[in-house]
Amino acid sequence: MAEAWAEALAAFERHLRHERGLSEHSVRAYLTDLSTLAEHAGRLRVDDPRHLTLRTLRSHLATQQTLGRARTTLARRATSTRVFTAWLVRTGRADEDAGALLASPKAHRELPAALSRTEVRDLLDAAGHRARSDGPVGLRDHAILELLYATGVRVGELCGLDVDDVDHARRLVRVMGKGAKERSVPFGAPAAEALQAWSSAGRPHLVRDGSGPALWLGVRGGRLDVRAVRAVVHDRLADVDGAPDLGPHGLRHTAATHLLEGGADLRSVQEILGHASLGTTQIYTHVSSERLRAAYRQAHPRA
Repeated sequence: MAEAWAEALAAFERHLRHERGLSEHSVRAYLTDLSTLAEHAGRLRVDDPRHLTLRTLRSHLATQQTLGRARTTLARRATSTRVFTAWLVRTGRADEDAGALLASPKAHRELPAALSRTEVRDLLDAAGHRARSDGPVGLRDHAILELLYATGVRVGELCGLDVDDVDHARRLVRVMGKGAKERSVPFGAPAAEALQAWSSAGRPHLVRDGSGPALWLGVRGGRLDVRAVRAVVHDRLADVDGAPDLGPHGLRHTAATHLLEGGADLRSVQEILGHASLGTTQIYTHVSSERLRAAYRQAHPRA
């Protein structure tokens, strides 16, 4: 990679981490996308991002398409490119924004899988029964499932919770979301009961000297990580006959879908989920509409 490209990408990485506060996953995705652009530009002898043109950018996406990259990947790489070229101009590293007119291939959006209300009830009932016999770990797993469904939080947000982030009196949980944006999300009585049981009768048995303020603890007393939560969701869903094998994100999809089906407005769901764009939340309206059509086809004699 040419020196000018390496310097620009290093500075852009610092911008993403320290100014925008993006997650490690997001930063890595940006850098992966832009490294492929730098390699393509190098083959075209564009050794400095200052000299990028719209033609070079379109050539890059066309090459990616030829290599069989998915439409979602192409759309993401176009977005990464536009963010990068705008930053080049803003920081004086380029005179013109080469990516301003770069179009994104329309990505095919799959409808997210979601549990039915009956499946959720069976899942949480089974977890509640296990909590009575599985000791502190059973109480923890039940509370995790109740909170994931009650709030729709991301699994990373859940794992980052500290004890003081839960306001038991007002039934609110304070969440640190993407881009270090904080929000408060309400939860209902069943989640409150499960959280209280974990806090009073479960967590004290797993606390060790190095546990710190972490809300969720593993058997050795450390903060529970994302992989462990995924294992909890997969294992407990195995107890539910006919339920799809979803992860924590599936419970987030389920919570959003059931909120909209229950009459919540889109803006409220956006706020609860912590979506930066309303467009991201709108996919759940398609989920609800598809379920409505399926119910109509099944029930109406003239469908």
